[in-house]
Amino acid sequence: MKLYFSNGACSLSPHIALREAGIPFELVRASTKTHQLDDGTDYYTINPSGAVPLLELDNGERLTEGPAIVQYIADLAPASKLAPPNGTFERARLQEALNFITSELHKGFSPLFKPNTPDVYKPIAAANLQKQFALIDAKLAGKQYLFGDTFTVADGYLFTVTNWSKFVALDLSAYKNLAAFMERVAARPHVQAALKAEGLLK
Repeated sequence: MKLYFSNGACSLSPHIALREAGIPFELVRASTKTHQLDDGTDYYTINPSGAVPLLELDNGERLTEGPAIVQYIADLAPASKLAPPNGTFERARLQEALNFITSELHKGFSPLFKPNTPDVYKPIAAANLQKQFALIDAKLAGKQYLFGDTFTVADGYLFTVTNWSKFVALDLSAYKNLAAFMERVAARPHVQAALKAEGLLK
């Protein structure tokens, strides 16, 4: 199994999930700038969109889109409890959280990263993100993770996206529950291993 990733990008989420699930895999770096692998291969020949993550199975099947990938990983290792069983209301709640993170947070950061975003719009994008993070902070009140004491793939995704705030000078210091959550997730051994493998932690 191969995970195509770019350092610190949203592919960190399935990277964390694979380590938490204890599934053997190979990391293959795909630059989001050059769209080439480290060996010079054109990444567009692997994923026509040029985006990460992409999970390639041993049989050659390829899966894209982070929320789909992390659920697939979780289902390969049900004992890890990274996702509730399919067909349960709890699983629908997890999908609800993943959809919120991908649509309201992940995509919300895009204007702050894109060099062609008009400067006049960036404060608006930042304010929109602040509103969504306020909702997340309230949801985390009194909890270790999004769904209580159990770490799920939604937590790995939230950690990945929230981590981008320091690269775009988005001040999230007002959200104490979120700050405690970030410290808690960052201390997990498998998360630390993923961060180190991507050069994000010394």
